[in-house]
Amino acid sequence: MNYPTIKQLRYFIALVEKNHFGQAALSCFVSQSAFSVAIKELELTLNGQLVDRTNKSVTVTTLGREVYTQAKIVITELSELVNISHGNKEPFSSKLSIGIIPTIAPFLLSKFAFDLQQQYEDLELYLNEDITLNLYDKLLKGDLDVLLIALPYALKNVETYSLFRDKFYLTYSQSSKWVNKKGKNTKVTDDSILLLEDGHCLRDHALSACKIKNQNKISHYTASSILTLIEMVKIDMGVTYLPEMSLNSHMLHNTNLVTQAIDNAYRDIGLVWRKGSSRSQEFRLLGQFIKDAIV
Repeated sequence: MNYPTIKQLRYFIALVEKNHFGQAALSCFVSQSAFSVAIKELELTLNGQLVDRTNKSVTVTTLGREVYTQAKIVITELSELVNISHGNKEPFSSKLSIGIIPTIAPFLLSKFAFDLQQQYEDLELYLNEDITLNLYDKLLKGDLDVLLIALPYALKNVETYSLFRDKFYLTYSQSSKWVNKKGKNTKVTDDSILLLEDGHCLRDHALSACKIKNQNKISHYTASSILTLIEMVKIDMGVTYLPEMSLNSHMLHNTNLVTQAIDNAYRDIGLVWRKGSSRSQEFRLLGQFIKDAIV
């Protein structure tokens, strides 16, 4: 039985992701003609058509999608095999790809990323900012080594390393029409709570941690970033719940916003990587480095 070569699989992965023969060939540093021959040879080896070709576009077939998914797994496993053989290397002496969510990146990266590169001169650090679901998909495909995200989040076949708790604070303008204060108690009115749009885990964490059970309290307006949420609260479009790590950022400087701690309302910040990774110890060292940096 004939098997595909690693080169053919890498070429096909590039073709699916670039969706263009010329661009894919360029990304693989090979001529388009040689690239096309390799893809055709892969199809002959697998005895099936992986892409439909026209003059202007490339359409991946159903078989092609299945092969693409499996090819990513194969390449990831090969990478793990190489990592095992290099297991005795010094930590942070090679490429490290970190996925990080947008509600953490602006507040935490500056506290550790620069110092990490300064301390480990051989480290090649790559960062990818995206929502958790997309990062998780890239992690399983082998495009990312480790994730810096907020937990809990339903993830399979991963290991986690907890870093710290990030408390939630009710945030509103000083003269907000959406807040009723009675002594130490603060209540918000209906249609007042501004949240991030669906897909951002901060939305779900805020709803859960802050025990928001009355859906009438939630505004029909949403935002795509914490910065936008803050701007909406500044003009009193509503109130919101901000993570503690954002409170000392420039986003809140010189504003009229009030921040009020909420009892037992928090999200867990942690690292996540593929279960059984040969770099588990290195990722734990990364976690300790981050914890030391934020003290």
